[in-house]
Amino acid sequence: MSDTRRRVKVYTLNEDRQWDDRGTGHVSSTFVERLKGIALLVRAESDGSLLLESKISPNTAYQKQDTLIVWSEAENYDLALSFQEKAGCDEIWEKICQVQGKDPSLEITQDPIDESEEERFEEMPETSHLVELPACDMSRLDEIADLVTSVLSSPIRREKLALALMSEGYIKKLLGMFQVCEDLENREGLHHLYEIVRGVLFLNKAALFEVMFSDDCIMDVVGCLEYDPALVQPKRHREFLTKTAKFKEVIPITDSELRQKIHQTYRVQYIQDIILPTPSVFEENFLSTLTSFIFFNKVEIVSMLQEDEKFLTEVFAQLTDEATEDSKRRELVNFFKEFCAFSQTLQPQNRDAFFKTLANLGILPALEIVMGMDDLQVRAAATDIFSYLVEFSPSMVREFVMQEPQQTDDDVLLINVVIKQMICDADPELGGAVQLMGLLRTLIDPENMLAPTNKTEKTEFLSFFYKYCMQVLTAPLLANTVDEKNSKDIQEGSTKINPVCPDNFQTAQLLALILELLTFCVEHHTYHIKTYIMNKDLLRRVLVLMNSKHTFLALCALRFMRRIIGLKDEYYNRYIIKGNLFEPVINALLDNGTRYNLLNSAIIELFEFIRVEDVKSLIAHIVDNFYKALESIEYVQTFKGLKGRYEQEKDRQTQRLNRYRRDARSLDDDEEMWFNDEEDEEDGEPVEKSRSDEDFPETYEKYMEAKKVEKESEDKENFPKRSTPSGSFKFTFSHSAGAANGTNGANNGKPSTALPAPSAAAPNNNNNNSSNSPAAKMAALPSTPVVKTALVGLVDYPDDEEEDDEEEDDEEEQAPRKRPRLGS
Repeated sequence: MSDTRRRVKVYTLNEDRQWDDRGTGHVSSTFVERLKGIALLVRAESDGSLLLESKISPNTAYQKQDTLIVWSEAENYDLALSFQEKAGCDEIWEKICQVQGKDPSLEITQDPIDESEEERFEEMPETSHLVELPACDMSRLDEIADLVTSVLSSPIRREKLALALMSEGYIKKLLGMFQVCEDLENREGLHHLYEIVRGVLFLNKAALFEVMFSDDCIMDVVGCLEYDPALVQPKRHREFLTKTAKFKEVIPITDSELRQKIHQTYRVQYIQDIILPTPSVFEENFLSTLTSFIFFNKVEIVSMLQEDEKFLTEVFAQLTDEATEDSKRRELVNFFKEFCAFSQTLQPQNRDAFFKTLANLGILPALEIVMGMDDLQVRAAATDIFSYLVEFSPSMVREFVMQEPQQTDDDVLLINVVIKQMICDADPELGGAVQLMGLLRTLIDPENMLAPTNKTEKTEFLSFFYKYCMQVLTAPLLANTVDEKNSKDIQEGSTKINPVCPDNFQTAQLLALILELLTFCVEHHTYHIKTYIMNKDLLRRVLVLMNSKHTFLALCALRFMRRIIGLKDEYYNRYIIKGNLFEPVINALLDNGTRYNLLNSAIIELFEFIRVEDVKSLIAHIVDNFYKALESIEYVQTFKGLKGRYEQEKDRQTQRLNRYRRDARSLDDDEEMWFNDEEDEEDGEPVEKSRSDEDFPETYEKYMEAKKVEKESEDKENFPKRSTPSGSFKFTFSHSAGAANGTNGANNGKPSTALPAPSAAAPNNNNNNSSNSPAAKMAALPSTPVVKTALVGLVDYPDDEEEDDEEEDDEEEQAPRKRPRLGS
C-alpha cells in the first residue's frame, strides 16, 4: 500500500454541487464475488478501512482528465478519484476501458448524459495546466478549429480552453485573421474561422461574449458566421445589419451608453435567432449564457429608460397630441410595445415599479385614444400594450375604467372601446378578437377581485360593467337573433321566432366568442347575469342560434343553456319552464336525426344531467310536454329514465295524498281518543284530524295543474318545510294549502270547496268549547298563509317521531287550562 502511484483522494458531490473530501487511500481494481464483477476498491491509508467499493459497470460514463477520474453511481451521486501521480491514473483508466471495451485513448467512455455537467466541474479538487493553443497563424487555422470542436464534449476542457482564449487575447487575433482571409478571398480559411467562432460561442462563457460582442468585434464575428461551409454562397448578414435594419428614435436618445446597449442587444439577438442554427436537444444548454447576456441587456435598457423621466414624458406628450402625425404616432406606439415586452425580463419588484411609472404618466388614457384610431397597426400594437397592463394588474385597469363615467360618455369608455374593437375585428379568423375576449374575461373574473385592500371591488366593478358595458357586448347577439319585422308580434312564452340566423362564418365566430364570455359570466356572476338574462329574455335569443347551419355556434348556444341548468337554480328552472325553452333544443335533436355527432351527444348529455341530478321541476315539464316526441329514441336510456323518474315522483305524490285520506267513519273515534289523551298525558300520542277526499285533487293531473299556479305564489317561500323519507316536489304542500284555500278550484275553473268543520263530529256537550280543539281552531282560521301552517299539523307522518313528541309536549302544557273549561 506504499505505492504512491495508486494513492488517491475520494470525493463525492453534495447537494450544493460542492465536492466533499471522503478521505485518502490506495485504489485497486479486483474481482468482487459479491458484486459479480470487477470493482474499484479504495482502502484508507490510516486504518485500512474501505472508503470506496464501486463496480465498473459497462454502461457507466467514466471521464478522465489528467489525474482525475469522474463518474456517477446514481442519479444524484457523483464520485471522483484524484490521483497523486498521472501514471496511477492511467493504469486505472486502462482497466476501466478494458472492462467496458473502450479505447484508452478516449477521455470519456460513454456519450455525455443529458444533464449539463458544467456545474459538476466548477469546483474540482485538483487543478491542471491550461490548454495549449496553436499559434494564431493562417496556416494553423485547421488545428485551431479541430481543437475548439474537440473540447465541446468535455466540460473540463471547455473551461480550460475558455481561460486560455481570454488570457492571451486570442479572440481579437482570430478576428484580425478573418479580415486578412476575406481580403485574400481565402475560402478555406474562412470556413475554418466559421467553425472556430461557432465553437467559441458554444463554450458558453460570458467573459468571451463581452469581448466578441464589443463594438469593435461584433461585426467581424457576424462576418465569420457568414461563411458556413454547408452553403454555396455566404450569407449577407452584415449588409442587413448595417443597411437594411434601421434604428428609429421616436425621441432622440442623448445617452451614448444607452444607444450602444440597444445596438448591441439587437445584434446579439440577431445572432441567436437568425445566424446560429436551432440547437438540438443535446445542445440546448450550450447557449444558455448567451440567452442570459441578452436578458440582462434588456433589463439594463429598461432601467435606464425608466430613470429618464424627461424622455418618457416627451413620448407620452407626443402620443396623445392631436397634432402628431399618424406615422409618428405609429412609431411611438411600437416603441411602447417593445418597451413593455422588454419589461417582462424584469424581476417582479422592478416590473411593478415599471408599470406604476407608466400608469402615473397616463398610459391608460393614451391607450383609450390610440385604440379608437383607424390605423390597424396602431390598434394592434395598442392591444398588445393593453394586454401587458391587464396581465400585470387587472385591478389597476378596473380602477381606471370605473372613474370614467364621471368624465366621458359611455361610447368612449375604455372597456367599450375594447369591446367594439373585438366586434369590428376585420381579420377573417378573428385573431385580435380572441385576444381581446381573453382580456375582457380577465377583467371580469371575480377570482382576481379578491384583494383584501378593496373588498368592494367585485360588487362595484360588476355593477359598472352590467350597467355600461354589457349591452355593448350583447348587441351583435341580440341583433342577429330576432327578425325586426316580427319582433313586435312576439308574445311572451313563445319560441316561434323567425330568426335570421347568421350564415356568415365570421359573424358566427364572433357570436361564438360572445357566447363563450356570457357562459363564463353565468358560471361566475350569480346575481348580475341572472338579472340581465331575465330582463332581456337572453336565453330565448341565444337558443335561436340552435338553428344555425354552423354546428359550432349551435353548440355554443347549447353550452350556455347547459351552464344555466347546471347551476340547479329553481329561479332559472321556472324561467325555462315558463318560456318553454326546451323546445328549440328538442327540435334541434329531432332535426339532427340519427346522426351520431357532437351536437347529438351534447343534447343527450344535457337531459342525462337533468335525470341524474333529479331536477324534478324540469323532469315534469319535459315529460308532460315532450315525451311523445322523445319516446321513440331508444339508442340511449336517458328519456326512458326521465319517464321513470317522473312516474316515481307521481307515485310518491299519490302515496302522500293517500295519507290525508282517512276513513270518515273513524272521525268520532279519533276525536274521542284526543279527549282521552288529555286525561292521561303520559299514554299515547294525540291523533290529528284528517281531511275528507273532497279537499284534494282527484287525480295527479289536477295536482300538477294546481302546482303550476301555486308555484308563482309568494306564499310558497313562507311555507314551512318538512322532510320525508321519500322526498317530494317543492310545491307539494303549497298545493295542498292551495286546495284548502280553494285555489285549486279556481285554477280548474270550478267553485272552491270549503273546508268541513271537524267539530261537527264532536260530542254535543263540547259544542261551546269546540274552538279549543286543534281541528276547530284550524277550521276557524281565515284563508291566509297561517292556514298552511295549521294544515301541515293535520298531516299524519308515522315516521316523524320528533315532531309528534313536540306536539305531545305542547298539548301537555295546554291541558291544565282546558280541563276546567271542558268541565264547566
